[in-house]
Amino acid sequence: MKVQRPDVIAAAMALLDEVGVDGLTMRRLAQALHIQAPSLYWHFANKQALLDAMADAILADMALPPDDGLRWDEWLRAVALEFRRALKARRDGARVYAGTFPVMDNVLRIGDQVIGTLRAAGADERTAVHTLFTLQYFVLGFTIEEQATMPPPKGEGVELARLAQAVTVAQAARYPNAASAVALLAADDDDARFRFGLDRLIDGLRAVIP
Repeated sequence: MKVQRPDVIAAAMALLDEVGVDGLTMRRLAQALHIQAPSLYWHFANKQALLDAMADAILADMALPPDDGLRWDEWLRAVALEFRRALKARRDGARVYAGTFPVMDNVLRIGDQVIGTLRAAGADERTAVHTLFTLQYFVLGFTIEEQATMPPPKGEGVELARLAQAVTVAQAARYPNAASAVALLAADDDDARFRFGLDRLIDGLRAVIP
């Protein structure tokens, strides 16, 4: 049976969970599909084109909250939480998404709704578009760092607890504020830190959106 584009994307997503974005190569993907590597290029011109499609696929099950009765700021907060969840559902999901700009259905669906909701709340077009990308950059940056400290299915990640233990007594004496910050981060809750940053971001947006 001839391999179709959705088959390639599904296999790439499964391989991503297994080996991560650094281990995902066109050759390895072709092997997983039991086809020759050149056959992949009928569907994707290069790995970047594949990553664009994978980024869109990551958002496929991202459900936007209903806007009935929600203020724009509460609605936007819910979108950010759901975006982070979708990225974390895949190994290296945030790294896959970062740096892509796929003009595809799921990306357009979500972007259109966010901009439309902000415009309805009184934001002008430029403010609405800048808000969309500012929110995206915050969620991506946070989640990339978050996923970097999560052990992959095989092997070890960079655990914050180990980093805290690596700070020497001499370093703690020389850089007391930085040392206490490392210790706090190691004991802190990722969800709480995410909500703190998101709340501050939305606080700032209230200055430019009614």
